Amino acid sequence: MRFRPCIDLHGGRVKQIVGSTLQHAGAEALRTNFTSDLPPSYYAILYREDNLPGGHVIMLGRGNESAALEALRAWPCGLQLGGGITLDNAAWWLEQGASHVIVTSHVFHDGLLDEERLGRLVERVGRERLVLDLSCRWREDGYYVVTDLWQRFTSLQVSGPTLARLAEFCDEFLVHAVDVEGKCMGVDDRLIRLLAEYVTIPTTYAGGVASMADLELIRDAGQGRLDVTVGSALDVFGGSGLTYAEVVAFHRRQGEAGTGR
Repeated sequence: MRFRPCIDLHGGRVKQIVGSTLQHAGAEALRTNFTSDLPPSYYAILYREDNLPGGHVIMLGRGNESAALEALRAWPCGLQLGGGITLDNAAWWLEQGASHVIVTSHVFHDGLLDEERLGRLVERVGRERLVLDLSCRWREDGYYVVTDLWQRFTSLQVSGPTLARLAEFCDEFLVHAVDVEGKCMGVDDRLIRLLAEYVTIPTTYAGGVASMADLELIRDAGQGRLDVTVGSALDVFGGSGLTYAEVVAFHRRQGEAGTGR
């Protein structure tokens, strides 16, 4: 189990936002937990110095391209890049220093997975450079992938068969538990157990981490098969639940114990 750090960008600045409040129209409903006065490069350099590869830079909406480039150039090939990735720009972002591109909305049409478009993306950048974002919300009978700033439900249920099929197209999965994302209210234990049962490729869980107990729960319920990212609870993002130093120490202990990949 590894700690995968994050740099979430909104309006060109590093922020921590309650994911379920992201909206296309205006900012009146947006809940922001933290806005940093430090540039994206500060966080990229911090992660580089602590040897934490595989973190992700996420562009939440437009106007974040320059900020994303700054982060990638501070640690070439150390960070993944997501947000607005398409067939037209994926290769360019890799050329700018992203280790992987993270994709969701581009491979869906009208709520349906477009495997033809996904296949073309794999041909363009290679399966080994692609991460599929399967961020999801619970609805009636299961978890369903949500797109378009996590506002639109798709018909794709996160299940064993879905995870097995999509693993053929990508190197990793990134899964935000959107219903608890940014709320520091505890993790989604049910989703963690589902992922742990079925994933066969590296998978990062995100959402709701508020304490060291949550990290231990992810490690144990996730059977050591899931990595984790932590956002709003971290002191470097204005949180009080966890210090960055103790999360890094936790990450290193997992490696020493032989549970990290």
